[in-house]
Amino acid sequence: AMPEKRPFERLPADVSPLNYGLCLKPDLIDFTFEGKLEAAVQVKQATNQIVMNCADIDIITASYAPEGDEEVHATGFNYQNEDEKVTLSFPSTLQKGKGTLKIDFVGELNDKMKGFYRSKYTTPTGDTRYAAVTQFEATDARRAFPCWDEPAIKATFDISLVVPKDRVALSNMNAIDRKPYPDDENLVEVKFARTPIMSTYLVAFVVGEYDFVEARSLDGVLVRVYTPVGKAEQGKFALEVAAKTLPFYKDYFNVPYPLPKIDLIAIADFAAGAMENWGLVTYRETALLIDPKNSCSSSRQWVALVVGHELAHQWFGNLVTMEWWTHLWLNEGFASWIEYLCVDHCFPEYDIWTQFVSADYTRAQELDALDNSHPIEVSVGHPSEVDEIFDAISYSKGASVIRMLHDYIGDEDFRKGMNLYLTKFQEKNAATEDLWESLEKCSGKPIAAVMNTWTKQMGFPLIYVEAEQQEDDKVLKLVQKKFCASGPYTGEDFPTWMVPISICTSDDPTCAKMQILMDKPELTVVLKDVKPDQWVKLNLGTVGFYRTQYSPDMLESLIPAIKDLSLPPVDRLGLQNDLFSLARAGIISTVEVLKVMEAFVNEPNYTVWSDLSCNLGILSTLLSHTDFYEEIQVFVKDVFSPIGERLGWDPKPGEGHLDALLRGLVLGKLGKAGHKATLEEARRRFKDHVEGKHMLSADLRSPVYVTILKHGDSTTLDTMLKLHKQADMQEEKNRIERVLGAISQPELIQKVLTFALSEEVRPQDTVSVIGGVAGGSKQGRKAAWKFVRDNWEELYNRYQGGFLISRLIKLTVDGFANDKMAAEVKAFFESHPAPSAER
Repeated sequence: AMPEKRPFERLPADVSPLNYGLCLKPDLIDFTFEGKLEAAVQVKQATNQIVMNCADIDIITASYAPEGDEEVHATGFNYQNEDEKVTLSFPSTLQKGKGTLKIDFVGELNDKMKGFYRSKYTTPTGDTRYAAVTQFEATDARRAFPCWDEPAIKATFDISLVVPKDRVALSNMNAIDRKPYPDDENLVEVKFARTPIMSTYLVAFVVGEYDFVEARSLDGVLVRVYTPVGKAEQGKFALEVAAKTLPFYKDYFNVPYPLPKIDLIAIADFAAGAMENWGLVTYRETALLIDPKNSCSSSRQWVALVVGHELAHQWFGNLVTMEWWTHLWLNEGFASWIEYLCVDHCFPEYDIWTQFVSADYTRAQELDALDNSHPIEVSVGHPSEVDEIFDAISYSKGASVIRMLHDYIGDEDFRKGMNLYLTKFQEKNAATEDLWESLEKCSGKPIAAVMNTWTKQMGFPLIYVEAEQQEDDKVLKLVQKKFCASGPYTGEDFPTWMVPISICTSDDPTCAKMQILMDKPELTVVLKDVKPDQWVKLNLGTVGFYRTQYSPDMLESLIPAIKDLSLPPVDRLGLQNDLFSLARAGIISTVEVLKVMEAFVNEPNYTVWSDLSCNLGILSTLLSHTDFYEEIQVFVKDVFSPIGERLGWDPKPGEGHLDALLRGLVLGKLGKAGHKATLEEARRRFKDHVEGKHMLSADLRSPVYVTILKHGDSTTLDTMLKLHKQADMQEEKNRIERVLGAISQPELIQKVLTFALSEEVRPQDTVSVIGGVAGGSKQGRKAAWKFVRDNWEELYNRYQGGFLISRLIKLTVDGFANDKMAAEVKAFFESHPAPSAER
């Protein structure tokens, strides 16, 4: 059972802020900071106390002065640490009206990657130094200054920072003044322009050493990308993407970007991928920096998507903000959808929408089919519950249902609805219903009714379809039932969805012959003029958030269309993904699915291969618990060697982004499976790389590293660790960290696990090293789980229950497949609770 939740109360509404005047002075040596707050506030109801959020901060003095009246000093500060609140008590009643609240306080620059924290970096000369940076979402602005830390309590901010004069100081707005600090000639006070009306979680400041590159976007916004010193070149790719993206969104929403500038900055120690602070977006180094020689194609694509995602938030999230964390999914789901629209606009050659299906849509379906999934929209009380919903359901299912909605409405009406929503609620807060209302107004379709079935109940339907030929027509019978990973749905209630369904035939596989809204459990559809020899397929473009189970003869007729590629890539992908998950759920036989795999021998598309490869990987993990592990490795070699031979090792003239991704995928798969020719070539090229004779191209590094480690010994591991130490780029360090777990000897596995917790690995990356061990081999799986249990205190303290801890748990227990292990995992977490990983 879940522990009893204590009642959570939002802040009282009797006093609210209009403007925060905030001056902060961080000490980068002692890791503390001093702060002065002068807030213009409105007392809406007479009271003798003010309640604010405050955490890990000591208030020194506090006073309130009504407009044109005497200052009154607070006589008591009562901290409710559990609730992260402080109550300031005053000796007399504060009357209705405006006034100034002044608070002097001190806090610590923590090392927990939240609030106002310190981030460790190395200077070009090799010194270790610290930057002071922020991460406030969801509820950590209160660690930097006492505030009304709720998204709906918006105000303007006048920020100034007192910093060493040789450091860069940044905040949401442009600096408007920089003057010497009276008490210390080595310090300067930097003042920033007043922000628009905004939420506390989007405030940001950074103090450190950085270089930058800059450009103006077509609509006149100054864009800068800040990089570690000496690496300005590596900011150029992100700069180009950002400068193209701002005008794209301005045009798409028909609302201009509201600030004079935007900065994108790479932070050394950073828990998430990036954070959309208004006008000052923070990133992990690997989500922003691209080195033309040492970055692989997938890193470029990742940077483009993350930049697209964070810039979308500048409108959707920052200009219009969710009323409470319950609506977080809308913020994240929307940005996770439109980032693809933006990348498709900037890089049409990425075929990014097909990749969306593999990266987001299928991932969301995998989680959402579990019995302990949750609806997209979760009512959140205490903000400590927010961490748990920063998951693939809010992001990936959110993005998938918005993609389905966009398709159902059509682009033109969708954009009109978006514009209506953004202009109606700008500088304000909104709930999910508000967006539905705007879209309904502009499209005339029952948006709220349809969408509620996707956001307010968990799960999604499996649609069973069979066809009967009646003269020149095909009659389809459709039945919807909740799809469950654990087998056919047997629940008492029968949840149904309003499902937009498109149907195409072999006549034109790219165009819907019919579109219907299925709003009941069963439906019969007549397709006119479809000959007996024509096939029929549902879910054109794999846009609808459902799985399809075809009758055996309908499936049979689709197989030639996979073979001759007349079915588009995204439909081939969806078809095999549905089959694999139906087999995993025990609804159809795995043998049938592997037979269909053989139709993919001519497959040219990277994303289809990537998804196929994941599915075979899951199957191979399952079979590692049986005597058939060797056989599945042989099957993998048989499936992948024809395409491996076609591609070869070196790029051919005229190849692009997707060929590079495909080559890396296929060679890695063959190498891991022990394909003889691949292994020999990988060893040869690795030797040349290490000896400096011939550098491996960035796109070949992962597959080569994983191959030589999987079949390597202690010398191989030592060489890899040496390459890790020498790597100047975080991307290369991460690349190595992710594959170290492929090594198979028990004592070397231990060595990799110990390395994961060493100083050599940044705290946010430890998780992927341990995860790599767990996913690397059968021995690795056992060892990683034991390591997590043995080092639980340290790991848990390090991540303070944030989302990295749930990622760690998922990665380490994912591959087990028997009751004994299930019991062991359960017992461990009963005595070592991890609330953010409860699901």
